[in-house]
Amino acid sequence: MKQAGWRALPATVKLASMGLRRPGWGTLACGLALVALFWPLNWMLESTHVLFFPLWLGYVLAVDGLVRLRTSTSLLARAPRTFVALFPLSVPSWWLFEAFNERLHNWEYLGAERFSDLEYFLYASLSFSTVVPAVFESAELVRSFAFVERFARGPRFPRSGDSAGYRAALVALGLALTAATLLWPRQCFPFVWMGPVFVLEALCLRLGRRCFTDELLRGDWRTWMALWLGGLLCGFFWEMWNLWSFPKWIYHVPYVGFWKVFEMPILGYLGYLPFAMELFLMAQLALPRERGIPLAPQREVSS
Repeated sequence: MKQAGWRALPATVKLASMGLRRPGWGTLACGLALVALFWPLNWMLESTHVLFFPLWLGYVLAVDGLVRLRTSTSLLARAPRTFVALFPLSVPSWWLFEAFNERLHNWEYLGAERFSDLEYFLYASLSFSTVVPAVFESAELVRSFAFVERFARGPRFPRSGDSAGYRAALVALGLALTAATLLWPRQCFPFVWMGPVFVLEALCLRLGRRCFTDELLRGDWRTWMALWLGGLLCGFFWEMWNLWSFPKWIYHVPYVGFWKVFEMPILGYLGYLPFAMELFLMAQLALPRERGIPLAPQREVSS
């Protein structure tokens, strides 16, 4: 029996190595290795400002590999240039909300005072560069599950997005919400996550880029659900890994600062839903059409 076991070992190793050569396994293994290394360091070391990027790069790679194993495709596999471009695109995308926070003061970074202005900008920008890739990879993972197909035939949006009047109404609503945020930050702070969605949607309509209105005209809510749940998944890991890191962020949210899950009040997680939509629309505007936008359009469902 012992000899038979030894004879079977090479075959077992061969089968395992064949499995590891499947597309996606290498990316998944690389990502998990980065997470396994930098997650504990992020919680154990006294200063972790350089660890955020490799930790989240590991998350992005691990999720990309998992998506490819599940679907035989992934963002990195089908559009590597787009995958790389998402990192620099992410930096100004998040700095925009940092600019809004100068008025809102909804969050602050403990330990930021340790750095000069230039150091803070560079380290923060490096960390911010992982935001968009993480959200899109998470949305693609959600999109790979069969339950999302249930949202292919949902309520249809009753109005056409082709008219100039409709686009103007979207812009007016978005600007009004943003203005209310800046004028009355304590009362209207949730609008900071909503206003840009309407303005960006109108710009995508005007420029003929992919937008949410087109999909809702068909009653197709799959992209919405993938982004919403992907944003929440990302939010969970952002808040969890932030908990014992340093520098770290904390929140000052009026009225709803109760029932915290890590540092974030539980109702604050709702902000990740429109935030994921904003990032998606920004990508439609910023990236060339031929680059293979994340969450590539799915097949249309016949009426």
